[in-house]
Amino acid sequence: MADLLQSETGLGPAEAEWLRLLVGDWQLISDLSFADLVLWVPSADRQHFVAVAHCRPTTGPTVHYDDVVGAVLERGRRPQVDTTFDEARSLRGRDPEWDDDVPVREETIPVVREGVVLGVLARHTNLATSRTPSRLELNYVKCADDLTRMIAAGDFPQVSAPTGPRRGAPRVGDGMLRLDAEGVVTYASPNALSAFHRAGLIGELVGANLAEVASSLAASHLPVDESLPLVVTGRAPWRTDLETEAATLAMRAIPLTRREDGPPARVAALLLVRDVSELRRRERELMTKDATIREVHHRVKNNLQTVAALLRLQSRRIASEEGRSALQEAMRRVETIATVHETLSQGIDENVDFDQVLDRCLMMAAEVAMSNAERVRTVREGRFGELRQEDATALALVLTELVTNAVEHGFGSGRAGTVVVKVEHHGEDRLEVVVSDDGVGLPDDFQAGGSGLGTQIVRSLVAGELRGRMEFGASESGGTQVRLDLRVRRGTTPLGSVRTH
Repeated sequence: MADLLQSETGLGPAEAEWLRLLVGDWQLISDLSFADLVLWVPSADRQHFVAVAHCRPTTGPTVHYDDVVGAVLERGRRPQVDTTFDEARSLRGRDPEWDDDVPVREETIPVVREGVVLGVLARHTNLATSRTPSRLELNYVKCADDLTRMIAAGDFPQVSAPTGPRRGAPRVGDGMLRLDAEGVVTYASPNALSAFHRAGLIGELVGANLAEVASSLAASHLPVDESLPLVVTGRAPWRTDLETEAATLAMRAIPLTRREDGPPARVAALLLVRDVSELRRRERELMTKDATIREVHHRVKNNLQTVAALLRLQSRRIASEEGRSALQEAMRRVETIATVHETLSQGIDENVDFDQVLDRCLMMAAEVAMSNAERVRTVREGRFGELRQEDATALALVLTELVTNAVEHGFGSGRAGTVVVKVEHHGEDRLEVVVSDDGVGLPDDFQAGGSGLGTQIVRSLVAGELRGRMEFGASESGGTQVRLDLRVRRGTTPLGSVRTH
């Protein structure tokens, strides 16, 4: 829809946003009308209309089996659409039209914003199954007519209404109430009655004041949403939950207004109701499990930091320089793993923002490897994005080892320089990471296999956990370059960024 509005019409951002809000909420109107909805918007030259959106009802048969989005309607071909747009008034066809042997009744409604007609909303009703309407259908259509009247007056969509998805949002088929201006229930669908009875209501709902009913049902030991009074009286187009001892009801209010000779006045309200007891119970269970998982990661992090502190104390008591260096390397590796668990303890899933982890590990690697760490900068180019926990731990250890080796062996005798970690993405799961420095370079007797513990750890993690390969070589600046080709399991799509320490 956004592409069609930009390429085919001359509407500005504010007008396009108004249409986006309408389309975001028009499934409600389609279900209440038992009809297809098509939004026609004039082209930039006003010589034809373009169908920018199409909605089918979930409560009745559709009219258009093929999607009509992108269709072009020349002016003069459908006089009813032209008249509605030019004169800003709703029209209903006198005689049904035929579409693939199906009789269709068309009604056109002007879409108005601040007194300006932006387009035409065509409502197409399938008359093939026409019969005597039930009380439910009559009330549905009555509410739909009220909403289309508000569209023509520029009072719908309601800007303050909730937008975007929300788990458990009620729909027309879940249950519907119609309230008068005083908040008294004038109609309740069978599903709405069932929902309130499950919530603990005994007696009639029609004819009762909904605010009083909600007050009597609300659980006394649970906090009450401050928006509940405005929703159950139909005064504000908001959503809320009514929690009772027996059930939880999600409710959404849509005030129905009418203009006489002034500002719109509320004459009734439409209230959608849905029993979300099981959904809310599962959400609470998930929140409890998430909190437990975060607490476990937090305790693992604390235990690992305790181990690192013990290794640090032990290293101070060892006279051998070689033994002290080995314990310090072990301490650094433990702290790297602890950093991953600390990040996991702050999140809500098992994905890790690896850039945050790596930035901390780079600073830690330079500080541990050199007493004069400010002479060496560590730079990250590009962004890794979110990675799974197992890949984040392995990759953090690999890069920490490589950066530490670069700082220790590439910048001796007080030499300053830079270590760069650069990442590039190839597809959804492949990473190419290059760790390069401008130090003294590889020694003449360097063996690619390596015999040090750090190199063995790196090769084992790259080949096993990260399902990749590693190559050593010379960098463009004359130092050392290590190229990693890795396969990872990620959380979200990365973005470009640069971080320097």
